Amino acid sequence: MAKGGTSPARPEPTALLEKLGVHLDPELLVLALTHRSFAHEAGGIPTNERLEFLGDTVLGLVVTEALYRRHPDQSEGDLARMRAATVSQRALAAIARTLGLGKYVLLGKGEIRTRGFEKDSILSDTVEALIGATYLSHGLETSRELVHRLVDSTLDVAASLGAGLDWKTSLQEAAAERGLGSPDYIATFEGPEHARIFHSTVVIDGVTYGSGSGSAKKHAEQGAAEETYRTLLEKFPLPEPGDAGTGSTGAASGSKASASGA
Repeated sequence: MAKGGTSPARPEPTALLEKLGVHLDPELLVLALTHRSFAHEAGGIPTNERLEFLGDTVLGLVVTEALYRRHPDQSEGDLARMRAATVSQRALAAIARTLGLGKYVLLGKGEIRTRGFEKDSILSDTVEALIGATYLSHGLETSRELVHRLVDSTLDVAASLGAGLDWKTSLQEAAAERGLGSPDYIATFEGPEHARIFHSTVVIDGVTYGSGSGSAKKHAEQGAAEETYRTLLEKFPLPEPGDAGTGSTGAASGSKASASGA
């Protein structure tokens, strides 16, 4: 087992292909496994980020189609939440760990020291890059088969996961239920391009709520949305059915006025 800043022994990448059940050209496989930290230290060679971009789109298409066909009675919002849960950073990182993917990823010395081979962000991005590489090599049908092998277990339980399926959608709905405006996401970032960290803060009706950080803007926004969602539920609880008193809109408006006057 790797300790401290030591990377786990790296087996032959072809062993990974056996687990995935696909064949990739060796050069394309290495590209799919090349993290930007390694590419930076190697003099600026290509990274897996373009493949990740492509794989993210293929993954989203296949998962969206599967959910549409499996849940004909679910609303668009419910399908969006199920898709978000299936393709989330956490879900993809869990898949990567079942493959032992961390030991195959090419990382720079800095990422090895901070155990980058265990980070959800790096693992999930590499899964998407491998899907992108599969699409380039074999087209949509083989990619579809790979995606289903990877995510079908998550798809099977997606309908029962609740608000955490997609924090941004859940926050949007929670704000509307309380008579609040739509959440705005204020994004910033820091660090060099090969090790960039994004930060996101949620602002609703001029009031700042939760914040989140991550290696991608979308991950930072999900973290900020989750924190804000939990805050809204605590500060502006909705009345139970049959309860007397003012509605949720009035309660939220009063609290907003108090927050503005504080």
